[in-house]
Amino acid sequence: MYFCRNLNIMGKRIIITGASSGMGKEVAKIFISKGYIVGLAARRLEKLQELQELDKDNVFVEQIDVTKEDAGDKLQQLIDRIGGLDIYFNASGVGWENKELAIDKEITTINTNALGFARMIVTTFNYFAKKGFGQIAVISSIAGVKGMGAAPSYSATKRFENHYIDALEQLAHIRKLDIKFTDIRPGFVATDLLDNDKKYPLLMDKTFVANKIAKAIEKKSRCKIIDWRYRILVFFWKLLPSCLWKRMNVSHK
Repeated sequence: MYFCRNLNIMGKRIIITGASSGMGKEVAKIFISKGYIVGLAARRLEKLQELQELDKDNVFVEQIDVTKEDAGDKLQQLIDRIGGLDIYFNASGVGWENKELAIDKEITTINTNALGFARMIVTTFNYFAKKGFGQIAVISSIAGVKGMGAAPSYSATKRFENHYIDALEQLAHIRKLDIKFTDIRPGFVATDLLDNDKKYPLLMDKTFVANKIAKAIEKKSRCKIIDWRYRILVFFWKLLPSCLWKRMNVSHK
């Protein structure tokens, strides 16, 4: 029965960074249930080991802090442990509303969402460049569309992620590499990343979003905004001139 259920994806390998919580954890559960060979990475090893209990034969874990200089080396070690890589999914990220502009929050966000992101994506791109093909999927955000005053470093680093993937897609084409890219841009999702004491507009269920993400990865969608309400919202955001945008308060209620 197990053989038949997983016949079409047998041996397919995915690594998920940021798998200890939030959307990384929810998407990890889906790919584990589908029978993928799954590598899980995050800072909190005990949380990864809980997921490993779902399928000890096909789930491998590695403690990785993307803000550390050895993160790329540890990612390569995990790739070797699972016997290679077909899909890399970067779900690692932090973010806060920071209207007071506390410097520690800004620096932490930049170190994780920009520097840490680059470490992991560059390691993966170079691996796929040698292999000749592969897929890189990332969770960015609709926050990358415009600079948000309530979360300056978060929106700026998400813009960085959007452009970085665009640039690497062009680079892959220049180098004639068959590397696919999937940029997933959700809005507000009910996970631990959000402050539960605050009310967020258009809040989405994490299971609903996780299924949309997994489907987008398997279909190799290039860019996926989740869901239709946010697609409409982003469309109008892009139309707003800067003189109007600066007057808006895009944050929780």
